[in-house]
Amino acid sequence: MQSKGEYLAAGANRHPFTADWDTSGLLAYGADRNVALWRPQSHDSRGVFSLLGGHTDTVNAVKFVPETQGLLLSGSVDKTLRIWSKDPSTEQYSCIQTLSEHQSSINCIAVSNRTSRIFASGSADATVKIWTLDEQNVATLKQTITVTPRFFPLALALSPLAGAPESYVLAVAGTKDIIQLYVLDSQHSPEFKLQATLAGHEGWIRSLEFTLEKSSPTSDLILSSASQDKYIRLWRIHQGKELPAAAASADPSMGAFMPGKSLSNKAHRFKAQDLDFSATFEALLLGHEDWIYSTKWRTDRDKLQLLSSSADNSLAIWEPDASTGVWITVTRLGEISAEKGSTTATGSTGGFWTGLWSPSGKTVISLGRTGSWRLWNNNLDQDRWVQGVGISGHTLPVMGIAWSKEGDYLLSTSSDQTTRLHARWKLDGLVSWHEMARPQIHGYDLNCIDSLGSSQFVSGADEKLLRVFSEPKAVANLLHKLCGFGGSHIDLMPDAANMPVLGLSNKAIQAVADDEELPASNHNDRDAIDPASIVHKSTLNLSHPPLEDHLSRHTLWPEIEKLYGHGYEISTLAASHDGSMVATACKASSIDHAVIRIFETKEWHEVKPPLMAHSLTVTRLRFSADDQLLLSVGRDRQWAVCQRVGEGKAEYKLLEQNLKGHSRMILDGAWAPGEGKVFATAGREKTVKIWARDEAGFTCRTTITEEHPVTAVDFMDAFMGDGKAYLAVGTEIGRLRIYAVDFKGDFSATEIEVAYSSTYPFPSKAITQLAWKPSKDGDGSEMELAIASEDSSLRIYSFDPPSVS
Repeated sequence: MQSKGEYLAAGANRHPFTADWDTSGLLAYGADRNVALWRPQSHDSRGVFSLLGGHTDTVNAVKFVPETQGLLLSGSVDKTLRIWSKDPSTEQYSCIQTLSEHQSSINCIAVSNRTSRIFASGSADATVKIWTLDEQNVATLKQTITVTPRFFPLALALSPLAGAPESYVLAVAGTKDIIQLYVLDSQHSPEFKLQATLAGHEGWIRSLEFTLEKSSPTSDLILSSASQDKYIRLWRIHQGKELPAAAASADPSMGAFMPGKSLSNKAHRFKAQDLDFSATFEALLLGHEDWIYSTKWRTDRDKLQLLSSSADNSLAIWEPDASTGVWITVTRLGEISAEKGSTTATGSTGGFWTGLWSPSGKTVISLGRTGSWRLWNNNLDQDRWVQGVGISGHTLPVMGIAWSKEGDYLLSTSSDQTTRLHARWKLDGLVSWHEMARPQIHGYDLNCIDSLGSSQFVSGADEKLLRVFSEPKAVANLLHKLCGFGGSHIDLMPDAANMPVLGLSNKAIQAVADDEELPASNHNDRDAIDPASIVHKSTLNLSHPPLEDHLSRHTLWPEIEKLYGHGYEISTLAASHDGSMVATACKASSIDHAVIRIFETKEWHEVKPPLMAHSLTVTRLRFSADDQLLLSVGRDRQWAVCQRVGEGKAEYKLLEQNLKGHSRMILDGAWAPGEGKVFATAGREKTVKIWARDEAGFTCRTTITEEHPVTAVDFMDAFMGDGKAYLAVGTEIGRLRIYAVDFKGDFSATEIEVAYSSTYPFPSKAITQLAWKPSKDGDGSEMELAIASEDSSLRIYSFDPPSVS
């Protein structure tokens, strides 16, 4: 069976060095423990097309090695560096070497900005290691620098010295307010030696980068340093005995910017290849209002330009003024709002973590707090930067997924406290998947979700209640316009929703006309509306998938109901196929709390009494296709089937239970297509069991053995032409298998060989849930499978059904 990766979404890790953009147009970034590959400027708007797996912990640093046909370095919390090489024929990456010499998490990697076979890595073991690459791209450790005075390197920069190309300068900074310059004098020593310590910053230093002042190779080097003291400093490395003009004429008025502080202009002198060099302070860049995480020089340029990203939610582009030489901000991008919200000082990890130039310098992108990429293109005709479509994804384990009843869109919910809606964007014959709405932004980790028809869903979190949401007009119009579905009951919907400043419940609101006066905000009012969340009608009219600002502000769904009754965090829920009932369960360590509660959706009343069958947490609930039976499985190793009492009633009673369904906890269950005669259960003891109903009740007919604990199962909802049904099985290590179960015979399960088209088809952590897309014609001709994983990735694969023999 052939497979095709339709959609791959994974949010980026919050780290200033988590991404790099190659000259070929390929962008690589750390996504949990994987490295994601994306082409931001591709015409088809496709997002991530591959995830490279191999690291066993979060990826902190990613770097391309210049002029090596895309050689890629990645450093991780797992203490290793990996070298990835691209196969020229298939364009697919594979790991060719793993370096394990560091004793702690790797924070930063530096490569030289010109052709060289040398790179450096900095780690929380307070060392910097220097590596060289041979012709086969195999790395060898050349030197270990133990940083003294001891601090953890957070930023490195490496460059050949101007005028002495065989010698290198390495800048190291981190959890102290100093920058150390190490110099490799190729003529006199094979090792880097400390030659200067640059002082001036008053906080940890987060970013360092070298560039040549002019395009000639003998020009001075400029080093940018960005710090948590909210300032950027520029330093000049000059070749020659005489000092550069700026340093020689130390201007006392320079200190006037900062009361009580004078800007030191001490010259630090050193030698390399018998040439004299000096390092001096060049300029102080003021303008950001919070910590600065990264600085990046534009490489293809006729003039110096620096891009900085800060926790104040802005990107700034700096260049020296043509007449005075003073550095000024020429462009500011991002969110500039009066209502700042919490800053880094209060523990918020807000703002932009990194900013990158495209190879051409015509595009900049930045990574925000939510793991999403924002993108701006430089429109030369209008002389301004215009925001384009970026990509987004969850940043923590994806715990629940659910297709809408018609299969038009997919909902996902995660420990990152968001619920997201994903759908296909159809434009000029091209089809690409995007996040189209963010219906819920919550204060608790979200655990489970299910769809209640085409325009409602219910979700459960680490709180004791469930919340029901209804689609607003803004999202319905957007999906109708961009994706070509829905739009039937738009008139009855509220315009949009927002969240009160101190609340968790999304409130329905009406959009305001663009020229309408807004009410004054009162900070003491608990239900006060955040002015930033008031929606204008024009902002809801989009011709492309919503950008990150829109997703987080204008695509919330109003909450229409809360369902109470449970005593602990919600563990699982299921909505009936006709949308008339919701079954729920919570985390439990006793029979009293391990009950299943059923709510009818007309009046939202609980149907009493609750169902009692389990003694520990119920891990999954599933209604049969005709809603007559309800399957529950739990950590107490048993499964139970409840039967509906009477036609049209929302009442169930226990039909059968198996106290020893598996020898260890049961983590998932799924009904086969048909009238509730067959279901599968997934156990921690590495088996899937298929149970079929006969006169004696449900008996185990087939046991499928896997190599690892089985964490997720799902049956496709239609039979194939040969009377077989497809069962998808996911395991704790992220492995996916598809079996054909023979319903005409003895329920034997045959594994189907699947040819995966992408580089790394499986998640790198446990699969949390599998969901086949509902088949519209009931014939299973459209086979799409959504996969949620603990590695924060969400995948959708399509399969070509094998021909019936």
